[in-house]
Amino acid sequence: MATDTVSVVITNKQTPGFQQAKLFRIYNHYRVVISLVLLALLFVDPVNFDVRFRLLDYYQFGVVGYLALNSFIALIMLAGLQPGQRHITLSILLDILIMHGLLFASTGITNGLANLVIVSVAAGNILNPSRMGTFYAALAAISSLSISGWAVLTLDGPADDIVRAGSLGILYFATAFVLQNISRRMMRSEALASSRAQSIVELEQINQQIIQRMRTGILVLDRYGQIRLANAAAEELLFGIPTDKGTPPTRPKALPQPLKSGLEAWLKNPAKRTEPFQSAPTSPLLQVNFTQLDQERGDQILVFIEDMSKVTQQAQQMKLASLGRLTAGIAHEIRNPLGAISHAAQLMEESPHLDTGDQQMLGIIRRHSRRANGIIENVLSLSRRKSAHADLVDLGSWLKEFRADFLQTQDNAIPATDVILNTIANMPEARFDKSQIEQVLVNLCDNGLRYSYQQTGERRIELNAGATADSERAYVDVRDFGPGVAPGSNHLVFEPFYTTDKGGTGLGLYLARELCESNQAHLSLVEDDKPGCCFRITFAHPGRMI
Repeated sequence: MATDTVSVVITNKQTPGFQQAKLFRIYNHYRVVISLVLLALLFVDPVNFDVRFRLLDYYQFGVVGYLALNSFIALIMLAGLQPGQRHITLSILLDILIMHGLLFASTGITNGLANLVIVSVAAGNILNPSRMGTFYAALAAISSLSISGWAVLTLDGPADDIVRAGSLGILYFATAFVLQNISRRMMRSEALASSRAQSIVELEQINQQIIQRMRTGILVLDRYGQIRLANAAAEELLFGIPTDKGTPPTRPKALPQPLKSGLEAWLKNPAKRTEPFQSAPTSPLLQVNFTQLDQERGDQILVFIEDMSKVTQQAQQMKLASLGRLTAGIAHEIRNPLGAISHAAQLMEESPHLDTGDQQMLGIIRRHSRRANGIIENVLSLSRRKSAHADLVDLGSWLKEFRADFLQTQDNAIPATDVILNTIANMPEARFDKSQIEQVLVNLCDNGLRYSYQQTGERRIELNAGATADSERAYVDVRDFGPGVAPGSNHLVFEPFYTTDKGGTGLGLYLARELCESNQAHLSLVEDDKPGCCFRITFAHPGRMI
């Protein structure tokens, strides 16, 4: 309520000044026209001027001076001068005095110029609807009575002139009171309209801020599929444009082909649900919903874009949170018998009477005991995951250090480990938690080395670092030379507990993606024709705070 009051006050202070200047310009145009008409009348029937006018020379001088004054005011306003309240008041007073001076120099109060005084009084009350307007009427009435009284006393004029002057005075005051009342109502209406317009503008700004900050992508399309409006979430989901407040977005005009195909299918059958899609190979899975803003014309279409990975992630987090609480409760109960089984297996290995079959059974016990313990540790780590503490990192230099540290941990591996690092010049910086992203890369590199060795007999992977198409964000590819992902399983690799490795837990890639999401990065599977498998970490814009 206080904000509305302030806005109304500000409007009342600002709007009248603008309106006064606008109306005064119109009034001055009227004054110039009247001055020209009065000057033209001097050349009409000049023979009888001496008979009709008391002081012809003064009248002529007054008409020319009035024209010069109004022309000068018009020129300075044309040059850009904004008239103030003092200029308006002085102009109205001069008009009243000059008009009465012309009445005095002409035939007196019976002259038609008296009607022009009414216009000046009316203009004064419109431009300044206050006590000053009443002063204008009083000045005009006193001036008219003074001219009439002087004519009656000095020139033996008819006494009816005083009655006419009194009638004009009453008319001046009546004009002042009526126009003051009308002007005040108009100003109140204008102030109310201005305040409501300001409220609408503020509400529109608030709506724009809400739409821009929504996590759901919003598009407004015309009937031809051209983008009319897009919020920051839609631009980032569809085009990969970072939501950087420092620079205005420059979005492409054309829709991604999957979204365009979905729009065409929806236009043919609005009841059919649009299938999820990816706008780019490395973009998240998106779900769109269409609706028409104008049901009759159908000129504009509203599109809601949801990141399915977020929905899936939330569901998985709820599932794993419950699983984590359950596991934390029974971890002690599981680990005790698991430790006993492992210890018993170790004791049995020391027996000299074991045959080959027994050795195989013991190997199965050891392997599955480690797997069960790994599952418990991984699930517990999900519930214990800490928030990211991001730093701005020179990715090229950091990857060189990571490669050197990783190779040191692989010194005893047979065969030798080979990690090929490829970087580009002028690589964008990245903002992330070094420890968490290092954990992700270690996981990806270990998986890549294992699958490369299974396929080729060599422990060899590639680390390729580069920049996205807009040159704003950095990425890192981890490519192995293994068998790759089986067709139809691409969307399952990040699912928890999904694995093709008999000794795996199925949580490594899921944990890696979770850690990337906590750093506002995106972990995706790159689908190409090259051998092996490639996982890409696309980092957030370096200007985004985590």
